[in-house]
Amino acid sequence: MDLDLILRWLHVIGACVLLGTGAGIAFFMLMAHRTRDAALIAHTAGVVVVADLLFTATAVIAQPVTGGLLAWRLGWPLSVGWLMLSLGLYVLTGLFWLPVVWIQLRLRDLARAAARAGEELPARYHRLFAIWFACGFPAFAAVLAILWLMMARPDLGVWLVR
Repeated sequence: MDLDLILRWLHVIGACVLLGTGAGIAFFMLMAHRTRDAALIAHTAGVVVVADLLFTATAVIAQPVTGGLLAWRLGWPLSVGWLMLSLGLYVLTGLFWLPVVWIQLRLRDLARAAARAGEELPARYHRLFAIWFACGFPAFAAVLAILWLMMARPDLGVWLVR
């Protein structure tokens, strides 16, 4: 099989994992949160943390590797406008994702403590959940934009300083 085809396939799979895992995690966390059941939220958040670290982190590492190898093999300089914008959006996504992982750990721990004590979720949980929820919108939009940029490869050269 052609190495370029394998790299493209791996890159597309990585993009699917990033988008799919992100959407799935958001859905399940939101559905658990809506129940206000601390034990259910604790369990869901625990699974979400594992999924994020196993799937998302793997894809986060694979994407720049496969993308960089593809660009090199296809002769695309990283200074091409759509590639530069994609890389910038990728960094932006990471800047939202890293705190989200920490917040998920805190949400899990706060929900576990509330479940053990038989208490309502604390105000800190709700504040962190609001931040977690808000971080999802720009990160998700950035991933969608990256996917569009990779497919359309628009000529953005006029926006670049030469």
